[in-house]
Amino acid sequence: MIVTEAELRDQLRRPVAGAKVTVAAGARLSPAARDFVKQFALVLVEDGGAEGQTRDWDHDAVFPVALSGEAPRCTQCGTGVTSKPSALTQLNASHYAPKTHPRIKLRGRIDSLHARVLWLQRLAYEAGEEALVADLASLAAYCRELISAEYNERPVAELRLAGLDPDTMHRATHDPRSTLGVDHLTLDHHDDELQHLLNLARTESREIEILALETFPSPHDHGATICHALNRVSSAFYYLQLRRAAALR
Repeated sequence: MIVTEAELRDQLRRPVAGAKVTVAAGARLSPAARDFVKQFALVLVEDGGAEGQTRDWDHDAVFPVALSGEAPRCTQCGTGVTSKPSALTQLNASHYAPKTHPRIKLRGRIDSLHARVLWLQRLAYEAGEEALVADLASLAAYCRELISAEYNERPVAELRLAGLDPDTMHRATHDPRSTLGVDHLTLDHHDDELQHLLNLARTESREIEILALETFPSPHDHGATICHALNRVSSAFYYLQLRRAAALR
């Protein structure tokens, strides 16, 4: 389901910054609707009855980390860092760490995945695949949510995409014949560039999940949610592949 700018404006007599607008669960925004949301920093709330669900992470790009508070301290010597050496980078709001730190390596890989998703979104836009453009916008936003959660050492929000919760999407990718009417995919030279790049994003997210498991050995509260989320991200890419294959039959 695509939500237009006009449908969002109908909910607001007069748009104000930070206002809440309700969308159907899993709905995707048209490009104009996304611009409207960004312009007024609107908060999307999924229509789910009395409780509902706010998707605060699913918005256009903002920088996911920021300096705040006192001068961060070095994780190795514990002293405040007022002039950052090039070999250090911000681990969280309170500490710098060497760029070889496992969390920094993980963050860099998620950032690379984010870049690939943005490239994919551009190609989908050029191909006129509006639904895929919207879903990739959500996956790009979710990459930023993963980086923000890792940096701020908090549980990552749940991924919802294409009208499906992550577990439903995960099950659909294990039994695509009954859910989408297609068999598991085996790509070759007949498949187009978008399908191959979606497949690369799927495999990269699987590799990043393994890196996350090495970075956050169990038990680790917020790290465990990041590992689980990356597992579902790979399912999301495969789901988009399967959906394209079903649509192009």
